[in-house]
Amino acid sequence: MSAPESLDEVRARIDALDGELIRLLAERQELVRAAAGFKKDEAAVRAPDRVQRVVALARERAAAAGLEPAVAEAVWRAMIGAFINLELDTHAGIGRG
Repeated sequence: MSAPESLDEVRARIDALDGELIRLLAERQELVRAAAGFKKDEAAVRAPDRVQRVVALARERAAAAGLEPAVAEAVWRAMIGAFINLELDTHAGIGRG
């Protein structure tokens, strides 16, 4: 990737990446809602052991890709927390809209 030549270009590239992230998060959301159907209770939704494995993997992948692992962890924990809340709502039958 070539170095940006202006702040406007930096912002345009960030906006483009944000669009891709939104598309990927929407795809992840579909899978989270599907997962809710396979889980029997709130404990299965929260799955703290799974969360730890996902965060650890995010940190490893971040390091390999040149992203600060602490940044990846903070982003993944926030994302996972939001999706757990969505999954809990979906699991309870109130988040289907």
